[in-house]
Amino acid sequence: MRAIRLHTFGPAENLVCETLDDPTPGPGEVRIAVAAAGVHLLDTALREGLEGGPAPLPELPTVPGREVAGTVDAVGEGTDPAWLGRRVVAHLGMVPGGYAERAVTTADRLHTIPDGLDAAQAVAMIGTGRTTLGILLFAALTPDDIAIVPAAAGGIGSLLVQHAKNTGATVIGLAGGPVKVAHVQDLGADLALDYTDANWPARARRFLDERGAPGATLVFDSVGGAPGRAAVDLLARGGRHLVFGWSSGGLLSGGPLEFTDAELAERGITSESVLGAPMLARVGGLNPLRTLETAALTEAAAGRLVPTVQRFPLAEAAAAHRALQSRGTMGKVVLVP
Repeated sequence: MRAIRLHTFGPAENLVCETLDDPTPGPGEVRIAVAAAGVHLLDTALREGLEGGPAPLPELPTVPGREVAGTVDAVGEGTDPAWLGRRVVAHLGMVPGGYAERAVTTADRLHTIPDGLDAAQAVAMIGTGRTTLGILLFAALTPDDIAIVPAAAGGIGSLLVQHAKNTGATVIGLAGGPVKVAHVQDLGADLALDYTDANWPARARRFLDERGAPGATLVFDSVGGAPGRAAVDLLARGGRHLVFGWSSGGLLSGGPLEFTDAELAERGITSESVLGAPMLARVGGLNPLRTLETAALTEAAAGRLVPTVQRFPLAEAAAAHRALQSRGTMGKVVLVP
């Protein structure tokens, strides 16, 4: 099979396409003929050898990637043979191996891909979609909300815009550059602004004033930095700041916007980090991540959430990494063998 391997931590060019033996599924496992493999910003940090993130550095050489969709073409001992030939999607957890034409995982991680979804869309929902559904548990949006989405053309941001509009909320979507801004408009945002334009906060304020609103009620912040702070400055008293990333400073550098209790009290707002333990606790149950995965696939199958997907050939994994890190992509980045 063809696979992307990393022999040395470093730049995207260290991702090389090689020919490897097909993996063999063990007891309780299946092998998937991969039709789409998800690329995550975390993959780029692991490729660079950066420590301190939510996943440990892999042993080298490694085949990166933790999200795959395709067709089961082999099963291991004790695995239900009914999986053979079924279209499936799976998050591989902490075990990489997704950037390849074949990938192995345990059968308990599999979801059947709903009718009407292709493999790339399913991959988008199994990772990015599940995170989005978890964030939305904290948002509890209503038609009275005015939400600001600072990365509205991204994988999570594009889903947040759609959900907010589905609830009847007003959405201000931010994106970098005219092409992304046009995409955010197409998603249904009431106002789409280019955050590289220094005048965007003033335009957002005029929009709020025209509606008689003292400010926004919610900021979905995955960016941090100057764009995130400018968005928070548009919150009205009683507004909420939900944090689930800080991409403006790099995944493992910088950090989220932080406010002292005194600052929050003075502004009359709240700020809450929602990833990790808080999200798992909010979902509850024995397997909260699987609960979110199922919910995300259900939303996509029903057409309520349509993931934005940008595809790259498997052999161009390095180009996909470079584009993702330079903010040159829209939606979920997916490799197609």
